[in-house]
Amino acid sequence: MRDNRVGAGLKELYATGKKSVALLIDPENQDDSSMLKELVLWADECRVGCFFIGGSLVTSAKTHWCIDLIKSVTSGIPVVLFPGHAIQLAENADGILFLSLISGRNPDLLIGQHVVAAPFLVKSRLEVLPTGYMLVDGGQITSANYISQTLPLPNNKPDLAIATALAGTFLGLQYLFLDAGSGAAHPVSAGLIKGVRENIDCPLIVGGGIDDVLKAKLAYESGADLVVLGNGVETRPDLLGEVSDYASAYNLSLNIN
Repeated sequence: MRDNRVGAGLKELYATGKKSVALLIDPENQDDSSMLKELVLWADECRVGCFFIGGSLVTSAKTHWCIDLIKSVTSGIPVVLFPGHAIQLAENADGILFLSLISGRNPDLLIGQHVVAAPFLVKSRLEVLPTGYMLVDGGQITSANYISQTLPLPNNKPDLAIATALAGTFLGLQYLFLDAGSGAAHPVSAGLIKGVRENIDCPLIVGGGIDDVLKAKLAYESGADLVVLGNGVETRPDLLGEVSDYASAYNLSLNIN
C-alpha cells in the first residue's frame, strides 16, 4: 500500500499556514560518504521536512546509494525523488515529484518521460506527487534551463506565471514548484510568488537561488509553503539551521504545535 505522508504533509502546510524546509541533494556531487552522513545528520538535527534527491544530469549511478545512506542515518525523514529524467527513478525512495514542466514547451518533459516512468511507478510503492514545475529566470542560464532546452518564465512578469500555474491546476496537478534553478543568481521574486499564491489553491514549493535566510524569509512571507535549499547549504551549512529556526519560530507565532 502506498504511503501518502509527503503529500499529506504539504497539504497540511498549506491548510495551516505553517512553513517547512527541504534539503536538495544531488547524488552526483556526493563523493565522500562521511561528508554526506555529516550533512544528513545536520539536516536531521535541523528538522527538515524532507530530502529531495536529484539533479539535471541524466545519470543514476549514485542515486540508490545516496538514498540508502540517508535512510541509514535519519529518523524517518521522507526521501523524495526530484528527477530530471526517467533513468533517475529509484524504488528505495519514499516518493517522487512527478514533474510536468508546464513553463516550457518541451513535450518530453510535459508528458514523454512520464509515459516511460509510469510502468515502473505503478509497480513501486513510491508516493506519486503530481507537480507542476515552473522554471523562473534566475539571472543566468542554469543546468535545468540547458538540459530541459526551455526558456524560463520572466521573473518580473507575475501574470505569465499566474496563468501558467492556473493552467496546471486546471489540468489536475496537485502541487506547484517555482524554481529559479540550482545556482541561480537571483531567487524567484516576491511579487511572482505572491501572485501565484493568491491565485492557486494548492501547496506551493519554491527553490533556487535562496542562499541566505532573508531570501528564505521573503519567500515564506510571499506565500511559499516549502522552501528548498541546495547549493547554498553546500557552501554554508549554517544556512540550513538559520532557515529551519526561522520556520520553527514562524510556526510558533501561529500558535500551532
